[in-house]
Amino acid sequence: MDITYLLWLQDFRNSINDAWTPFMEWVSTFGTRGILFLPAILYWCIDKKKGLFVFYALKISHTINSVVKLTACVYRPWVRDPRVIPAGDSIKTATGYSFPSGHTMMATPIYGALAFCVKNKFVRLILICAILLTGFSRNYLGVHTPQDVLVGLALGFMSVYISKWVFAYLDKHPEKDILVMILSAAFGILTLVYVSFKSYPMDYVDGKLLVDPVKMTVDAWGDAGGLPMLILAWLIESRFIKFTPTGWNVKGIILCLIGLVPLYWIVYKAGGVTASIFGAHGGKMARQFIMYFYIMVAWPLVLKLFTKK
Repeated sequence: MDITYLLWLQDFRNSINDAWTPFMEWVSTFGTRGILFLPAILYWCIDKKKGLFVFYALKISHTINSVVKLTACVYRPWVRDPRVIPAGDSIKTATGYSFPSGHTMMATPIYGALAFCVKNKFVRLILICAILLTGFSRNYLGVHTPQDVLVGLALGFMSVYISKWVFAYLDKHPEKDILVMILSAAFGILTLVYVSFKSYPMDYVDGKLLVDPVKMTVDAWGDAGGLPMLILAWLIESRFIKFTPTGWNVKGIILCLIGLVPLYWIVYKAGGVTASIFGAHGGKMARQFIMYFYIMVAWPLVLKLFTKK
């Protein structure tokens, strides 16, 4: 049934000469990279706590995704059935195992957590639609089955609710923040230990390994390894920086937009630099630390300088 659905979508793509493919590729790409700019703006300009909540939900989702994906070890749809041909360039980024959808599990906690943070019902509707569209784009492009996406949605929303419970607990017990940080960082570290030492299937087709477990663990070091890096940046900011968001005003917006320029480089370009310095695994974690240190410590220091907050 799942392959039949993907083949139906594939026939539809072919019937319209891939007219929607570039848009669906953009939706998928924005759902994993460009989307990070939204909580950064929230953190810098509007509400620091809500911005942290969004980032925390994302890293919890990333860590859960690493555990489930590298436990299930499910192959991609075109491995299961060669009739499935991914659209456009999507196959280049759809590497590794298929279940659950990583793109969906990244978009869901960010859009979903943002939906919790806003009161406007229309904006909430847009954010929910963005989640569903991101998940559908993975099916449309032929890189994930429906169950990959549905489970990704469920685990993504579960990550949001876990994060909501954690932050509600901190509201009542702010003195317990160090305990929460330690437990959260431990979750990420234990996940890295698990995925680094567990066994993986070593299946070959025409002499080529279907999924390289080394590459999968490298990705996990960026995903699950990002959780302790976020916690470290959170600890530094909460103890030493203590900045106040600029507010949604002209000066604050301009400063936040300027701050997105270095963040763009970190998100899209810094991976190669950190990998060359720290190696494949360490480079993934280093980029995560640089990103969260910049978002939560470095640029807030600049904002404090220019806003006196």
